[in-house]
Amino acid sequence: MFLFLSKLLPLFIYPLGFACWLMVVAWVMVWKSPKRAATIIAIALAALLLASNGWVSDWLARSLEWQNIVEEKNLPTAEAIVVLGGGIKSAEAPRPWVDFSEGGDRIIYGSRLYLEKKAPLLVLSGGRISWQGDGKGASESKDMAGIAQFIGVPPSAILEDPSSLNTYENAVNVRQILEERGIKRVLLVTSAIHMSRSLLVFQHQGINVIPAPTDFLTTKSTFAKKKTSWQAIVLKLMPDAARLAKTTKALKEYLGIEIYRLRGWL
Repeated sequence: MFLFLSKLLPLFIYPLGFACWLMVVAWVMVWKSPKRAATIIAIALAALLLASNGWVSDWLARSLEWQNIVEEKNLPTAEAIVVLGGGIKSAEAPRPWVDFSEGGDRIIYGSRLYLEKKAPLLVLSGGRISWQGDGKGASESKDMAGIAQFIGVPPSAILEDPSSLNTYENAVNVRQILEERGIKRVLLVTSAIHMSRSLLVFQHQGINVIPAPTDFLTTKSTFAKKKTSWQAIVLKLMPDAARLAKTTKALKEYLGIEIYRLRGWL
């Protein structure tokens, strides 16, 4: 039940859901109190415009992503590379193979680190929620293993956690895998915006973890000081679904950190 509620309830807090329920409230009130209804609609519109603003979405994403930047040349070696799921869609018809979302960078980068001999083992963590779209396919860890082998990682170097459904379960299940093999230090690969919460959860499980973030939504060029054209400024101000999604991802992580803290998971 916690898993379902953790997916459902935040939808009413994220900008799109927040604006939608405000508009429902306004619709109910419009006949008896049109002025209050108009105010509520204005708040809903402001929330959407703010959340889909280019400067707001970039700033929120950077506030998380840039906390754990590590240049690849400075990454130390470890005993294993842990890759968290969250970027691979199962190979269900009519897909010819697995599909990659932005988070699909995780398994590509983790495999690259293995091939660069940063660690001798690749630990892949991620199941699939049965009541979501890809829940009937193979576990995400299995799909990631197939990708890693395609890239060149031998099956003997791959360990899987096929049952974890959130970041907390990732950490608990991976800890058990590591303890069974006496592994003490790992590189953790996940999306940069997800790294802060992941680090806290893994460290709370007593795992010596080194961040190896990928899938950055913002880069240094995004914030480089340069002359900005009026056309670019206008486009930054216009509402955009991709920016709304970026803002939502950042808010999801901040909310997740607080919920995990309340549950004693970090």
